[in-house]
Formats: sequence, structure tokens, C-alpha cells
Amino acid sequence: MYDNQAKWEELEKKIIKYRRDFHKYAETGWTEFRTASRAAAYLDKLGYDIKYGREVFGEKSRMGLPGEEDLEKHYQRAIKQGAEEEYVQAMKGGFTGVVAELDNGAGPVTAFRFDMDAVDITESTNEDHLPFKEGFASVNENAMHACGHDGHTSIGLGLAEVLMNNREKFSGKIKLIFQPAEEGVRGAKSMAESGIVDDVDFIFGLHLGLEADSGGELYPGSEGFLATSKFDAFFSGRPAHAGAKPEEGKNALLAAANAALNLHAISRSSKGVTRINVGKMKAGSGRNVIASDAHLVIESRGASSELNNYIYDNAIRILESSAHMYDLQIEVKAMGGAESGESDEELIKAVKNAALNIKVFEKVHNEKMNLGGSEDFTYFLKRVEQRGGKGCYIALGTDLKGGHHTRKFDIGEQDLINGVKLLSALILELT
Repeated sequence: MYDNQAKWEELEKKIIKYRRDFHKYAETGWTEFRTASRAAAYLDKLGYDIKYGREVFGEKSRMGLPGEEDLEKHYQRAIKQGAEEEYVQAMKGGFTGVVAELDNGAGPVTAFRFDMDAVDITESTNEDHLPFKEGFASVNENAMHACGHDGHTSIGLGLAEVLMNNREKFSGKIKLIFQPAEEGVRGAKSMAESGIVDDVDFIFGLHLGLEADSGGELYPGSEGFLATSKFDAFFSGRPAHAGAKPEEGKNALLAAANAALNLHAISRSSKGVTRINVGKMKAGSGRNVIASDAHLVIESRGASSELNNYIYDNAIRILESSAHMYDLQIEVKAMGGAESGESDEELIKAVKNAALNIKVFEKVHNEKMNLGGSEDFTYFLKRVEQRGGKGCYIALGTDLKGGHHTRKFDIGEQDLINGVKLLSALILELT
């Protein structure tokens, strides 16, 4: 949108600065107090109509929240590290989402989702790791931007500035959604259920890297989003002396073990890919004590939401039956989830046209990127599609250093400006 190259260069310096700031103060899902409050402050200053905190969440559908003590600890840490107090107070309790709107007259409503959360991993301190070498490696324990979400947030803020400064060049409403807790697919569902995308015609998600692992590369659309359910099962029995009074006990460990074996025995479907995995089992307290409690950490996946529901429904039946067999109580708690989905062909074409117009990409793929995993952007996508809209998920090429979710992960910062240029050109293409 900018005709002056100097303006792009000035903006590039800003978004790299944003990225390094977010990277240094990495915050994991539902604790993005500093990140979200600073984004809100910047968007407010630009002149956007902003909503944040409880008003952008369906509170009852939040999944996988940390405990209250952890939320408070991270809230206080964020304040010490420079959170914007005017905004962060409304985010207490983990309501760390921001939506910025720009109503620019008649035209389509276009939304962009940017995820903000870090990964539960400790960052490398090797001298060949650029963030450590340059002094912006994460200072927060077991929190690192090892998936590029610091870059996504920075692209979102850069896009916000470009659109606000070029309002005369397009028409319609813009919604910029800054989402917490994408890792573990926990954050999008509650934001979607708040109704923030109910008027949206077009919605876009963007991710750095993935299959687009070199700068100048672009996948204009994606497919292969596996629907998934993340859930924990808690068995509650009764302890007893294993030698003296075993008959008085109700053995939660055996119930959990029985469930784990039978969960993996669920028949796969001829209709498409399905998955089930028990990733963790914790039970018991001692060698001579009948185990009174057990905890299973489980996920199901399917090539479609229907197939995932088939696995999930069978999993619930097995869990409840195992509890009944051993005369136990059971609680199943939703910890995360995502729908299946696919990018719209018309929007893929619009992304391609925008990419060709700006001439910064050396390789624009004709085929869709196959994600082969899960992304909770699909909750926004499904909500928009159900109301007659369309959506698309873009993979933006970057020179990756280290794999996603590893201690030495890093992006090519020079590729961030390409994301801003692409999305701003896309607005012109759509309007």
C-alpha cells in the first residue's frame, strides 16, 4: 500500500523491534498478559476500536486454563515486565485476547487471526542462537517463542499501521484478532463463540514456516487440518491397605490401565484418517496402597470433525465403562480442540494475485500446503463458513533455524515485512 520504499523500511524496523520484545518476554497460553496488553495499547493509539478481556470470550468454553495461582503469578510477572496496566487489568484470570476493528465504510468484513502464545520449552543459550547472541532470548522460565507467534503478532501490528494510514485506498470493515493459547488448540473456540466473527465475510490465518521453510516462499492456502479433541480423564476411587484390607479399596490405577488399553483398541474408520493416543498416565501413591486416583492425558484426531467425534464418543464410552467396572467416579475435562477445515479456492486465488502484485515472493506454490495436524483457527473458519463466509490459511516462507518447538528455533526476521505487504495487498484485492 505504501508507494514510498522508505516507509516500508521504517515499518520493517518497527516490526522487528516488536518481535524481539515479544520474544524476550515470551508468555504461554492464557498468560499472555504483557503481550496482549501492549498490543491493545498500540492498537488503541493507532485509532482502532478495540475490545479485550472478557468481552471477546465465551467464558464457559475456555479450555486448558492454568490454575488460579499460576494465572496470578504470571499476571504479576507481566506487570513487572512492562505490561500496560490500563489494559491488563481487564485480562486478569487469563482473558488475554484483543480484537481491533476499523470500520471504513461499505464493503466486506475481513478478519485476520494472529496467535500470540509461546511454547512450554526453555530456549537455547548457545552462542550460535541469534536471540541469545543478540540479547533477546526469553527471560521467562519454560516459555519460548519456538513456533513463530511473536512474528505473527508483530505482523498483525504492522498490518494495523499500514491499513490505518491508507484508509483512502480500500473500503469495508477490518477485524484484527489477537488470540491466546493456540498451542494445545485451546484459545480460538471461546473467542469464536463470543460472536466476534459472526459478521465476517472473509477470514485469514497465517503461519510462518511449517512447509514454507525458506524466505520468499508462499503457500496461498492449506488443507489437511485434522479435527482433534484434547481431554483429561480423572478416576476417583478409595485407598486401602494393599496387604491387610485390599477388598476395601477401589483401584483407580487398574481402571485407568484398562481404559488406556481399550482406548487404543477403538476400531479405525474406513471413511478416513483417525487417531487416538493416551500420552500420559499418572496413578497411585505407594507400593502398599490401593491407588485411589488416576489421571489420563488423551487426544483424538480425525480427518473430519465427524471422524474425530466417532473416536471421541467411543473414548468417552470406554472411560465411563472402565470407571463403572471398578466402581469409581470419573470426570472428563476438555483441554483443547479444533475442527477440520480447508482453505477456500476463491480466497486462495486472491492471495496468489496479491502475492504476484507485490513481487516479493520467489516461489508461490500452486498446490495447497498439507498441514497434517491441528490448528484451532478452524473454529473461526467453521463459524464464518456456517454464516456464509469464507476462510483461508496461509503459510508464509521464512528461513527457519531449528525445527518448530525446539530450543534453537528461530525465524528470518527479514521475512516479517513480506507478511505485512501480502496481507495489506490482499485487502486491496478483496475490496
